[in-house]
Amino acid sequence: MTVKVLLADDQALLRATFRILIDSCSDMEVVGEASNGAEALELARTHHPDVVLMDIRMPGTDGLSGTAGICADPELASTRVLILTTFETEDYVAQALRAGASGFLGKDVTADALLAGIRTVASGEALLSPGATRTLITRFLTSPAPGTCLAPPERLADLTGREREVMALAAEGRSNAEIAELLVVSPLTVRTHIHRAMTKLDARDRAQLVVIAYQTGLVQAGRDNGAPAEA
Repeated sequence: MTVKVLLADDQALLRATFRILIDSCSDMEVVGEASNGAEALELARTHHPDVVLMDIRMPGTDGLSGTAGICADPELASTRVLILTTFETEDYVAQALRAGASGFLGKDVTADALLAGIRTVASGEALLSPGATRTLITRFLTSPAPGTCLAPPERLADLTGREREVMALAAEGRSNAEIAELLVVSPLTVRTHIHRAMTKLDARDRAQLVVIAYQTGLVQAGRDNGAPAEA
């Protein structure tokens, strides 16, 4: 399957560079280019890309608004947003994750990492681990923006104990393989628990599952979030 990518950045030279790189891959193609968030939303509705590579700081409608619009549109439920940012805009990253973005990359990313990131997000996974991303999550998602209500813990009521456990470990930035090793199960079993939790919580992808884990208090920054539980 060819991954359809929409580029959203106000720098034409950067878009051209990304287009050349992405179009050089046999499993990807660029289907459109936007210079701001409003154009990104319009083109997404036209082309239905698998992934939108979105800059945050753009004139007019910025990437945060564009991300929120794309993620709120039921016709674009299968479209994932991958944010391009720098460490100087950590607060924007948190807002983008709350808006529905599936992850982010720094603008100094290598070509191989960019392509791998697009493939990861297109597959339904999230770029939320490890290191710097984990720091962003614990620093910002546990402190909601003014006027924002955290999700009630009751939202997790339909999850099994194992689903909660796997969700908590994913929220800590662990990969499926790491969770499987810790719980002594197969990666496929972990993936099944992740997808069941996503379905029950109506989460778009793994990134949104992580957001819910923090907002409901299932995982808290600086706390030991528990030993393995029974399935």
